[in-house]
Amino acid sequence: MRLHHVQVSIPSDGEESARRFYADALGLTEVPKPPSLAGRGGCWFRAFDGDAVVAEIHLGVDSPFVPAKKAHPAFVLDSAAALEELGGRLQAHGFEVSWTERHTFEGYERFHCRDPFGNRVEVLSPPAV
Repeated sequence: MRLHHVQVSIPSDGEESARRFYADALGLTEVPKPPSLAGRGGCWFRAFDGDAVVAEIHLGVDSPFVPAKKAHPAFVLDSAAALEELGGRLQAHGFEVSWTERHTFEGYERFHCRDPFGNRVEVLSPPAV
């Protein structure tokens, strides 16, 4: 069994803000939704390692919208240096990054942030050596 994707809710007309966070700041690649689902709104993003898809997140319109306060996707990077770089890029794009739990998960370093809608997002990496 493999995980295909994680779905996160966004409000109606939130696609442009989602692109600013998930594509521009987080660095994921937007992929087209299948025609049978495109009319529902929302957008899909993937992370690739070469040609292989290594993460996929679907942002679906939910009404009424309520952000996920605790539930969240967690993305894994290859190094603590990449973690630092991504944290800086998110901040440069105007998103708050919290490092308060950086060393609270054995075997990883991490930060948490929130997308433009208040949904929690975690980013992890192996610890610096």
